[in-house]
Amino acid sequence: MNLHTLLVFWTISILLAATPGADWAYVISAGIRDHAAVVPAVFGLFLGYLAITGTVAGGIGALVASMPLAVTILTFAGAAYLIKLGISLLRHPPVPKEGHERETGARRWIAKGFAISGLNPKALLFFLALLPQFTNPGSSWPIFLQIGILGIIHTMNCVSIYLMVGFGARTILSSRPRASIVTGYISGVIMIMLGLGLASEDIIKLLHS
Repeated sequence: MNLHTLLVFWTISILLAATPGADWAYVISAGIRDHAAVVPAVFGLFLGYLAITGTVAGGIGALVASMPLAVTILTFAGAAYLIKLGISLLRHPPVPKEGHERETGARRWIAKGFAISGLNPKALLFFLALLPQFTNPGSSWPIFLQIGILGIIHTMNCVSIYLMVGFGARTILSSRPRASIVTGYISGVIMIMLGLGLASEDIIKLLHS
């Protein structure tokens, strides 16, 4: 693992974190209801991704990284998921709606955030498909440490983006509902492009192997 690898991963991570999805919808909902709910909501998402990072770095990620075929299969699975999600967003762009009831309690927001990110098998699949690609088995750093660092980088990128989204939701999306629809369309296109990019990169590797 070197600086170039980290910069490439950071760039991809930022693009992914800036792509609207279930996490965005959740923090937007929190922001629309109450600015005080944004921090615990994002903290819950943070804990979920931290749990996934620990799971992957704790052994599953190292096992996958040592099996090129498994990495290829998971990459295609992750690409297919991104494309499917992108198409879904193009068909049904997310429109956050404010509930009639007001939810209170930081613990509730944290628990819901953890469930959305940490208990999502698709998120685990995505981490398994993405993180091992940026590890170097020949590095002096253990695979689990490399995956842990990459997972923390992505988690912190997500936290930064989600905080901005949550705090900006009340002043932007609540007064301009059409903006959320446009954002959904842009998100769908970006997800499809990322999915095609992941798949085509692996196809090229297979053709040259």
